Amino acid sequence: MSVLKAALQKETARRRTFAIISHPDAGKTTLTEKLLLYGGAIHLAGAVRAKANQRHTTSDWMEIEKQRGISISSSVLQFEYNGTQINLLDTPGHKDFSEDTYRTLTAADAAVMLIDAAKGVEPQTRKLFEVCRMRGIPIFTFMNKLDRPSREPLDLLDELEKVLGIRSCPMTWPIGSGDRFRGVYDRQASEVLFYQTEGEANVKGRLAPRKVAGINDPEFVNLVAGPRNDQEEGRELHEKFQAEVELLEIAGDAFDHERVLHGQLTPVFFGSAMNNFGVQRFLERFIDLAPAPGARKGVAPGTDEAVGLIEPTDERFSGFIFKIQANMDPAHRDRVAFMRVCSGKFTRNMEVRHARLAKSVKLSKPLHFFAQERVVIEEAWPGDIVGLLDTSGELRIGDTLCDGGKFEYEGVPRFSPEHFAGITILDPMKRKQLKKGLDQLSEEGVVQVYKQRGFGDKDPILGAVGALQFEVLQARLKSEYGVDVRIEKLPYLHARWVTGEGLDPDYFERREDSRCLEDRDGFPVVLFKSDWGLRWAMDNNKTLRFLTVAPR
Repeated sequence: MSVLKAALQKETARRRTFAIISHPDAGKTTLTEKLLLYGGAIHLAGAVRAKANQRHTTSDWMEIEKQRGISISSSVLQFEYNGTQINLLDTPGHKDFSEDTYRTLTAADAAVMLIDAAKGVEPQTRKLFEVCRMRGIPIFTFMNKLDRPSREPLDLLDELEKVLGIRSCPMTWPIGSGDRFRGVYDRQASEVLFYQTEGEANVKGRLAPRKVAGINDPEFVNLVAGPRNDQEEGRELHEKFQAEVELLEIAGDAFDHERVLHGQLTPVFFGSAMNNFGVQRFLERFIDLAPAPGARKGVAPGTDEAVGLIEPTDERFSGFIFKIQANMDPAHRDRVAFMRVCSGKFTRNMEVRHARLAKSVKLSKPLHFFAQERVVIEEAWPGDIVGLLDTSGELRIGDTLCDGGKFEYEGVPRFSPEHFAGITILDPMKRKQLKKGLDQLSEEGVVQVYKQRGFGDKDPILGAVGALQFEVLQARLKSEYGVDVRIEKLPYLHARWVTGEGLDPDYFERREDSRCLEDRDGFPVVLFKSDWGLRWAMDNNKTLRFLTVAPR
């Protein structure tokens, strides 16, 4: 075995690359920061809803994120914990940014599904779960906010199966909830972890987990009697806990690592991210159970023809771009392409093949990111996320960079928008800045920009998966490019890329309920004002294909 091969095996095995998915306000940003605390990446966690004179969350860097207390862009956070290199992709939770989340999930090997224990499975959680299922990646569940009034834990597990269609295996189990929350029981280690707020832990010292002989251990009642030493309440909580765990042992799913790795079984953990309870135990188990970077399917450039699986230990370097971010550094107005390393060793200044452009490019400014903070790196390994300063603007989302072989990774799709708008510049003298801003922000995926046929770059039409993306566009055009614009909603409901024999763009222009535009690559895109109009067009144009995902 070569020295490089041995190094690849070692470095790949100690990496975990994952994303956190959740509904808004489930506590995702808070959980992210607690994980960073354990990795020593930060020493103080900020409140998500920080007041004006307090610090903002570490993973949110965009001004509009700080103002609203929500995550809009996907942050890349990297740290080490007990010898394991963690690459954490902090995704937006708001439904209007689900397309950015999908792109980020293409770079992840696993997902952590965060659920508010009082609300259960919420709409956005379900949507993002389906994306994970489509990719077949392992899903780990953290039931959050047990220190607040919560639903019954058995009901939460039942909902996972009925709403999401996935079986579950609790790794920890709660003892009480809300103001009677006593802690969690680690089923594998037979340990009780006592609940304390962070403030209590700082004053009294964190209580060490207590080993118990089993759930019937007489000492257990004393342990759950709580700070008031309420024996009656302790017995009541213990009896309820005992009945639930015994039911799990009889009727619940046994832990099966293979089913976990295939996304068929989700390990479930309980805790409180805000009070940093249960998070460390979750992190340690996650590292043990989550997969290291695996093989990925390669296709011939510009086609869907498979060329085989590319193993991470393949000595030829390869990676793909899953995210573009402009102006992370306001002082330099830079453009950063985020690349997931898939195989081989990445080294600074290496020359690689750009598969889409069929040309050689030099990767001379590789960076590791921690929100806005950046560090120039010399090397990276499969599973790592590398930021590439893209001064030429040649890199796009979905591009493959590789050493040697002529192949691409399966593309990161552009989805059909659901909201449309026209854009008017308030100062015509800044039209050049507007074009630059729209070009860069559309490359990021903030919005899709369509040209009106015969108008060139004048009066473009904007499309977005979520309406809030237009607000983000407007705010960023003003703050990053100095351009004030007015955005006016247009009465279209659907966009379809249209291909096939006999395509006549003017045919759609002549109809009152549709119009034909061009996307950035010149592909025809037809907008429809109604469901009926789309169905009519499909029924009366059998030789055409109406695509919800942009053609390659």
